[in-house]
Amino acid sequence: MTTWWPRVRIAAAVLLLAALARQMQIVIVNALASPTPWGSHLPTVTANFFSYFTILSNLSAAVVLIIAAVHGIRHRTSSAEPAWLATALVCVSTYMIVTGIVYNILLRQYPVAGISDVWTNESLHLIGPLLLLADVLFAPRRRALRWRAVWVVAAFPVVWAVYTLVRADAITGPMTGDPYWYPYPFLNPHITPGGYLGVAGYVVAIAIAIVAVGAGVVWVSRRRAASVAPAPAATGRPR
Repeated sequence: MTTWWPRVRIAAAVLLLAALARQMQIVIVNALASPTPWGSHLPTVTANFFSYFTILSNLSAAVVLIIAAVHGIRHRTSSAEPAWLATALVCVSTYMIVTGIVYNILLRQYPVAGISDVWTNESLHLIGPLLLLADVLFAPRRRALRWRAVWVVAAFPVVWAVYTLVRADAITGPMTGDPYWYPYPFLNPHITPGGYLGVAGYVVAIAIAIVAVGAGVVWVSRRRAASVAPAPAATGRPR
């Protein structure tokens, strides 16, 4: 598996990057066709595109998968991936798995016609998350990380949530003209039942999901690493 898994990672990264490129193309085409100044303002539309957690998760996953693939090809005899790479893989795997869960529970009912292709949408929200889950379960040479890696996983979503809520009311919605723009309906206090309190409930629930999934990914890495190469008795198992 050590010889062909890097190819799986590269193939997954190519699929994600192709889906992202196509999605970006659709966004730009729609912006250029918009009859309103706020809908056709490319800097804002581009910034909005890279403000989606889904986009950032898929982009970071593609980059980390390529790095992991190159490292695997160059270090075929290594016993385990380095800690920095293992941590990056745990982060992007968690974000992608959570993206798949949140989309398929909260957002699948929203139509994508005109704003996304079916293959693009499914690649970013279903196939990509499943590929990263497979990487967690089957990729060779996993390292047993310390449990504190879970807090590293949680750092980026916290920053993203703060950025999103602070920025939202300073942006005009490109499709609606509303004096605010939120990347996801459940983050929009203007339409979410309970307003900001309802949004806070969603944020807390997603934060719990991220920590839980991150802990699960770390647990799997520890179990798989222990089953392949138990830690020496002198150093003990990571804590």
